[in-house]
Amino acid sequence: MIPALALQNISCTFISRDDRSQRYTAVKDTTLVAEEGEFVCVVGPTGCGKSTLLNVAAGLLLPSSGLVTIFGKLLIGINNSAGYLFQAEALMPWRSALDNVIIGLEFRGVQRAEAVERGNDWLKRVGLTGFGDRYPHQLSGGMRKRVSLAQTFILNPQILLMDEPFSALDVQTRQLMENELLELWSAERKSVVFITHDLEEAIALSDRVVVLSAGPEAHPIGEYRIDLERPRDVSEIRLTPRFLELHAQIWHTMKEEVLKGYVQQQR
Repeated sequence: MIPALALQNISCTFISRDDRSQRYTAVKDTTLVAEEGEFVCVVGPTGCGKSTLLNVAAGLLLPSSGLVTIFGKLLIGINNSAGYLFQAEALMPWRSALDNVIIGLEFRGVQRAEAVERGNDWLKRVGLTGFGDRYPHQLSGGMRKRVSLAQTFILNPQILLMDEPFSALDVQTRQLMENELLELWSAERKSVVFITHDLEEAIALSDRVVVLSAGPEAHPIGEYRIDLERPRDVSEIRLTPRFLELHAQIWHTMKEEVLKGYVQQQR
């Protein structure tokens, strides 16, 4: 089967603007694959290049070496098959929730009436019926994330790239959003690459967890198949023996790299 997304032997080296002799290799010889319909989480220490890989997958960053393929075709330029959900909010404060949801449709030339109909349908799907006329500042953090989800899913991307989208939320709201995401994903079965620092979140959501080493020259050091039954409730699944077993296995791989990353941040 041809994977939905394949990053093959990716390296990303950045050169200092002030001194071109100074170089920093964020990731080196990294291969990351997401099969069609697969939910993949990538975990690792802070600064290990997780977001760099996601930017490469989105076509926002050209790697120093390596190839990116989308359903077997070489990626050149922006990845039009992917929707990108950022860690920071990307809603336009002067547009209502509905107008934020449909902005991508407007850019694609969809007529206003059709866009509004589809936008209201997606607001309903994410539990925001009746909130379409609210502006971002009138919504809670969880509600704004729901708007962002609707904004991404309405364009029907084949691949979802998610960069710690729920990290700023409180624990209760975060778990609600994780379950919301799983419900939407199970209905659409997109290919997902989800970046997170939270190992529990990674295990609760994914089919497979990929662990990156500490940077510089970060690379995969472990890959784990998550054989927990679906559908899942992220709060309940955390209490099962198999979850705890997987957590112990993956943390054993991660622990030393997290400590390395912490030491490097103190320098």
